[in-house]
Amino acid sequence: MLPIVALVGRPNVGKSTLFNTLTGTRDAIVADVPGVTRDRQYGYGRAGEVPCVVVDTGGVVASPRSTVEQQMRVQTERAIAEADRLVFVVDGRAGLGAEDQEVARLLRRAGKPVVVAVNKAEGRDPGVIAADFHRLGFSEVQPIAALNGQGCERLLARALHGIEAAEQATDADDDSIRIAVIGRPNVGKSTLVNRLIGEERVIATDLPGTTRDSIFVPFERDGRRFTLIDTAGVRRRARVEDAVERASVARTLQAIAAAHVVVLVLDAHQGIAEQDASVLGLALQKGRALLLAINKWDGIPMDQRDAVRNDLALRLDFVPFAPQHFISARHGTGVGELASAAVRAYEAAMRDMSTPQLSKVLEKALQAHQPPLVKGRRIKLRYAHQGGRNPPRIVIHGNQTQNTPDAYRRYLANVFREAFDLYACPVVLELRTDANPFGSREQREAAARKVAAKKKGGRLNATRRVARKKVAAGKPGTRPKR
Repeated sequence: MLPIVALVGRPNVGKSTLFNTLTGTRDAIVADVPGVTRDRQYGYGRAGEVPCVVVDTGGVVASPRSTVEQQMRVQTERAIAEADRLVFVVDGRAGLGAEDQEVARLLRRAGKPVVVAVNKAEGRDPGVIAADFHRLGFSEVQPIAALNGQGCERLLARALHGIEAAEQATDADDDSIRIAVIGRPNVGKSTLVNRLIGEERVIATDLPGTTRDSIFVPFERDGRRFTLIDTAGVRRRARVEDAVERASVARTLQAIAAAHVVVLVLDAHQGIAEQDASVLGLALQKGRALLLAINKWDGIPMDQRDAVRNDLALRLDFVPFAPQHFISARHGTGVGELASAAVRAYEAAMRDMSTPQLSKVLEKALQAHQPPLVKGRRIKLRYAHQGGRNPPRIVIHGNQTQNTPDAYRRYLANVFREAFDLYACPVVLELRTDANPFGSREQREAAARKVAAKKKGGRLNATRRVARKKVAAGKPGTRPKR
C-alpha cells in the first residue's frame, strides 16, 4: 500500500500551496486569507521511485471557538491518525508562534516521524530562517518555498526516508488481474464483488457504510486469476462522523494505485454526483484503465432508460474512452460482460507496442491531419516509441513539440487508441523536442568548425570562378588570391 503523508500546521502557512506543488495539481484552493481549507484533500505525490498519498488539512487553531474551527481540528486529528509520515508546515517569515507550539504538541503525541517544512524561505539564508524552529525538538527541519517548488522534492524525500520503492509493489510475482471497485456508499459495490466471485464473500446490506476498509478478494474465473479490491464508499466529508470511516478516501486512493483496472460503480437511479466525479478524477490522475458499471439498471422503467443514457453521456463526456456497462449486481445481469471487459482492459493497459509500429501509426496520422503552424513554422513529429504501461505511455520526438495544441494531442491519443485497441485506457502522450544531434560540447564545436570551413571554402571557390571568367573575357582584373 502507498504511504500516507499528511501536511499539518496552523492556518495560512502555505499547506495548500505545498499540496499543489507535491501533487502537481491545482486541486487545493490557495488564498492569502486563513481558513480556506477546512476538509481533508487527497492527491498522489512521488519522491524519486517512491509514490505516496498526500493529505492537505485545515489549519490547527490553539483555542477553537467556532464550530467550523472545531471541525477543522477534528479533521486534522483524523488525518494525523491515518498518516504514516507527517510534514509540519510553518511560516519562516512570521517565525515561531504559540500556535506552532500547539501543533508541535499534537504531532508529538502521535508518535510518528515528523519533518518540519519552513515555508516562504525564498531569498533568505536557509540556516538563519530554520534556526528558530529547531526549538520545536524535531530533528528534521527543511527550508522550502512552496510557491516556486524550491526544496519541495527534497522535503518529500526526507519525509519518506526509510520507505523503499520495493515496498510499494503489490506482490510483483502475482500475475493476477487486480480490479478496484470504487464508488459512493450503497451503490452495490460489495454486491457486485459477491456476484463476480459467486459467493457471499463480503458483507452487503442496504445500509450505507457497511464496508469499512479495502478488502482484497482473490478468485479464479475462466482460467484467469483475479484479485478484487472492495473499497469503502467515499462520502462527502461533511457527513463523515464515524471515526472508523476516517481513512476511507486514503484507502480508496491506495486501492486505485494497486489496481490494473478500476470499476466505478454508479447508481442508475441517482446519476452522477459530486463524489462520483471526485473519485473518477482520482482514477484518471493515476491513469488506470476505467470501466463504468451503472448498477440497479433493472429498476429503471423501459421508457426512462434512453433519458438516463443521454444524461450519463452528457455528464461523462470527459471520459469518452471509458465503456459503460448497465448491470444488476443483485440479479447478475451484465456482470459476465463486465468481467470480460475487465480482462480486455487489463490486456490493453499492459500491451507492448513496438517502435516501428508506433512510428508507422504516427506517420499515417500526420498524413491524415498535419499539425498546425506555430509562428509560421510547422510542428514536426518524427517518430514514436513506448514509454510505459498501465497506463500506456507513448513518447513522440520532434521539433517545437511544446507548442502542440491540446486538441491535436487528443487527436493523436485517439488514433493510437484505435490502432492498438487500447480499450478503456487513457493514453498518455509525452512529446519531446529533440536535443542537438551532435551530442557533447566538443562534438558540437567540431561540427560547427566543420560547417564554417565548408562555407568558407565555398565562398573562396566562388571568388576564384568569378576571377577566371573575367580573365577569359579579357576584362581587367586581378588574379585570384591564393
